[in-house]
Amino acid sequence: MRIPILKLYDLLLISIQVDLDDQSAIELQEDLLNKIHQTSPKGVVLELTSMDIIDSYIARILGEIVSMSELMGAKVILTGIQPAVAITLIELGIQLNGANTAPNLEKGIELFN
Repeated sequence: MRIPILKLYDLLLISIQVDLDDQSAIELQEDLLNKIHQTSPKGVVLELTSMDIIDSYIARILGEIVSMSELMGAKVILTGIQPAVAITLIELGIQLNGANTAPNLEKGIELFN
């Protein structure tokens, strides 16, 4: 199942509402990079509220999504990070350099204004 990527003005919005498996994570990464290439957005808001826990592979893919998006010129805001997800990202040493965070989607969008 592919994760929808919505375009709102000059932003791409992604709300992950399902548990990501390895294949879905790779598809999200590919779809997002293609969408960034096609639309040249100012930024990407990645809504993670529904993700209660992640494994090391998904954590690595999230880190890669942030890095690759930044390389393509799209600033990334991660919203709704749950405590267990934050712990996993830190324990695994996943670098989210350049990505900002916000407590929810609304606040994340406001950071682009």
